Amino acid sequence: MVEREKEKRSSVGTKRIKMTESNNIPKHWQVKKLGEICEVQTGKYDANHAKPQGKFRFYTYAFEYMYCDTNRFSGASLILPGNGANVGEVFYYNGEFDAYQRTYVLNSIKTEPKFLFYYLLSNWRKQNQDKQFGSATNYIRMANFTDYIVPYPPLPEQLTIVSKIEELFSELDNGIAQLKTAKQQLKVYRQSLLKWAFEGKLTNKKVKEGELPKGWKWVSIGDIFEVFIGSTPKRNIPQYWGGSINWLSSGEIAFCNITNTREKITEEGLKNSACKVHPKGTVIIAMIGEGKTRGQAAILKIPSSHNQNTAAIRVDEKVYSSVLLYYYLVFKYEDNRKVGSGNNQKALNKERVNSITIPLPPIKEQQLIVTELESKLTVCDKIEETISQSLQQAETLRQSILKKAFEGKLVKTKP
Repeated sequence: MVEREKEKRSSVGTKRIKMTESNNIPKHWQVKKLGEICEVQTGKYDANHAKPQGKFRFYTYAFEYMYCDTNRFSGASLILPGNGANVGEVFYYNGEFDAYQRTYVLNSIKTEPKFLFYYLLSNWRKQNQDKQFGSATNYIRMANFTDYIVPYPPLPEQLTIVSKIEELFSELDNGIAQLKTAKQQLKVYRQSLLKWAFEGKLTNKKVKEGELPKGWKWVSIGDIFEVFIGSTPKRNIPQYWGGSINWLSSGEIAFCNITNTREKITEEGLKNSACKVHPKGTVIIAMIGEGKTRGQAAILKIPSSHNQNTAAIRVDEKVYSSVLLYYYLVFKYEDNRKVGSGNNQKALNKERVNSITIPLPPIKEQQLIVTELESKLTVCDKIEETISQSLQQAETLRQSILKKAFEGKLVKTKP
């Protein structure tokens, strides 16, 4: 089984790896060079060595594995990418395998392998964060491994420490799994709330399945709103940019309230382009993008213009609530993405935005739906914030467990 830990990647520097500080370890512990307690080797084969139906795993420095017919390494080993974006990560594998060049393998380990794994997991990237070599491609040299200093308690103590780490990590992982499940359930509940709202069930308890409540009807956006496509003033004319008029790009449309814009245009830029400034309450929808952007919506809380990759839906609050329209676009996000046209890059256009159908309840009921939705969704937001904080605290606790373990403070130590 493979164990893997990813952390935020750090910058590249030019210094060699320094030895680990040993002042904080118990007096009866030793410190040794990594080269003294294990064999450090690199893979030798290129990617052509891999075979789709090989017998053994074949690891690359990206820690993606394929298969091959040789197994130069076996038993409990640590695998450390020495090249590319994964430099600084540590992997544990117990079995027969081979490895690609620029992949370092620590085997024939003269200590408890899991003890060494957890120590490197807690310290390797931190110790090496600014000590990698290379400009275009990050890499670490063989000497940086062999000279690296690690704590070396007596073997029984190593086993006790590993056992305690894994006991605590197991409890922590269970808690994290429960938090992630709760987060997913919250996402499903949000979508259910929106579904009930636009089926009329949030405010009408006796609505029949598949039918709209009395007084509701289906309309298209183009039937009741005016839709505008944005524009971009010429970039090569400095006088058009840096003014006081808000201007939105599609990347800023991310299911949110727009209270500011990254860029501003001038009056001259406004006059010499097809840009229009739309009032507060206008709903903006992004029309282009293969990622998450296409189909996302936002509400203007400030007057603003926008680029040609977005459509502005001017809302008459006497007819429809801008907040309700926004929530409907949130609800239909995936469906709206699918109606995009184009061969190379799917996109919405003015015609397709005009043709999006929406339910039209009486205006008073719209206001009631918005009140109910915002009340419940606010509770969801608070719960999600708590979950996110707990997940962050869990990762902090994981690092704290490792830190205590290798300072000799996680279990009782005996000289």
